[in-house]
Amino acid sequence: MQKLVFFDTETTGNTEKDFLVQIAYKVYPVPGGDENGDFIGLYKPPVKIPPEASAVHHITNRMVEGKKSFKESGDLEKIKKLFEDENSIVVAHNAPFDLLMIKKEGIIPKKFICTLRVARFLDREEKIERYNLQYLRYLLEIEIDAEAHDAMGDVLVLEKLFARLRKKIMEEENLSEAEATEEMIEISSHPSLLRTFNFGKHTGKKIEEVLRSDRGYLEWLLAQKLNGDGIDEDWIYTLKHYLGK
Repeated sequence: MQKLVFFDTETTGNTEKDFLVQIAYKVYPVPGGDENGDFIGLYKPPVKIPPEASAVHHITNRMVEGKKSFKESGDLEKIKKLFEDENSIVVAHNAPFDLLMIKKEGIIPKKFICTLRVARFLDREEKIERYNLQYLRYLLEIEIDAEAHDAMGDVLVLEKLFARLRKKIMEEENLSEAEATEEMIEISSHPSLLRTFNFGKHTGKKIEEVLRSDRGYLEWLLAQKLNGDGIDEDWIYTLKHYLGK
């Protein structure tokens, strides 16, 4: 029986060098009427939590003082078993980042869905200005009972966003729930091809237009992305595509 595992992590930052601080998940058997499973755990990372990260998730160094690391907590084995189960489909927003954080802990899921990539794919006319989870929450008027921006609060938004996206695919392509889920896995399996700049001096311009007028900028940006420590799969894929590399 397939299981959907909605999960989110809170970390010490948003680069490859950062570490897990909190993980939360909710499990839904698909199909079936079993009870939903949920979990949230807090851990002491191997580095201090910087104030920039605390300002986002409100987890402080004092809160994790005395906590065990994720590896020492006893949670790793059960989470690894669940996430790596061949019947589990893990779902996250901007999944490449969360997957990298758990991969550093030895967890490598077999199937995943990235709701950010799916949302971007479905926004074919590029009407949405931003795709981060909280922006989509308020844009789509997603109501949840929790307000705090911690891992479980994001999971509650994530599961409702997933349902909205899957329903849209089902309606647009006349697919069953299971078929739409498989379509979401396929969309998530490769980087998104971006079409428009939403930052920098070329904000609002099509990338094709910038390629013709300022190819050097695309070359420079690709070098920055390749040499940086951020998680930029989509931009690296996009820039290589337009530059023919």
